[in-house]
Amino acid sequence: MQITENKSLLPYNSFGIDATANYFSVFGSLQTLDDCISKNKKDFQAPLLVLGGGSNLLFTGNFNGWVLKNEIRGIQLIREDHDYYYVQAMAGENWHSFVLHCVNHHYAGLENLSLIPGSVGASPMQNIGAYGVEIKDVFVELEAYHIEEQKLVWFGKNDCEFGYRESIFKRTLKDQFIIISVTFQLRKKGVYQTSYGAIEKELEAMHVETPTIKAISDAVIRIRSSKLPDPAAIGNAGSFFKNPVIAKTAYELLKNQFADIPGYTDRDSVKVPAGWMIEQCGWKGYRKGDAGCYSKQALVLVNYGKASGTEIYELSAQIIASVQQKFGITLEREVNII
Repeated sequence: MQITENKSLLPYNSFGIDATANYFSVFGSLQTLDDCISKNKKDFQAPLLVLGGGSNLLFTGNFNGWVLKNEIRGIQLIREDHDYYYVQAMAGENWHSFVLHCVNHHYAGLENLSLIPGSVGASPMQNIGAYGVEIKDVFVELEAYHIEEQKLVWFGKNDCEFGYRESIFKRTLKDQFIIISVTFQLRKKGVYQTSYGAIEKELEAMHVETPTIKAISDAVIRIRSSKLPDPAAIGNAGSFFKNPVIAKTAYELLKNQFADIPGYTDRDSVKVPAGWMIEQCGWKGYRKGDAGCYSKQALVLVNYGKASGTEIYELSAQIIASVQQKFGITLEREVNII
């Protein structure tokens, strides 16, 4: 166990915010993690922050505690039956690399989630999703470390209480567990989701007549690359806001006022694209200093260089206020504010 004091977190967050942590350590095994937790209880009693890919958080100041970077790695096929492969990935694996591993091994089910930034461990915590697929659709179980009791606990799908971009780990069990591994149920024969978003159009542009796992993954990568900035070039955390879900009756009232407002109906509720509303409020392409709203996708807030986390947070607050004023809908941040 190596502990670094006053560590810059600039390389460890995709927004490129130059915050520091009082203490910083990397753990690549369960034993090292356990040693860190024991030392913290004995010597520091410091607040803990576990980092995976650092792609879904915004530092608005220095972190006065101990940052633990999860680098527990490994992918294995643990069993299979007639229809499915059961694949376990350790939490420190890069998410997109894991998806490509599954695509290359013909494990179907994750191809729509290609090029999502972050780590495997964050995927069930956020119930990440894209193009009609969410983690809960392919999730079997996860292994998590209970910080206070210093023991491993298994969680099945129902235990995780998955919701839209959330789970029990963001609510009642927040900051109580560190995810160690996740097991997925992936199909031997693909059931392709191509109707959501622009996948079908992109497949046509690629001259793909019969969809495959690889073709869909490639199409998603092309779509996301055309709309979203590369964090290595422009600091960002992907979609900053959740798409709000409102009652069908409320949507119909909005439709009367804004005839072209898009929406995706699910029983008695409708998901309204936050990016569309933000764009209608005039924020797309906005920039003040180095904080801005990306010109190709209004859902994405960006750091063009030396913006502070506070500047980006304040921009998000202005956007929330304007959408509330125009549409009567309060946007919720998807990014974790530290």
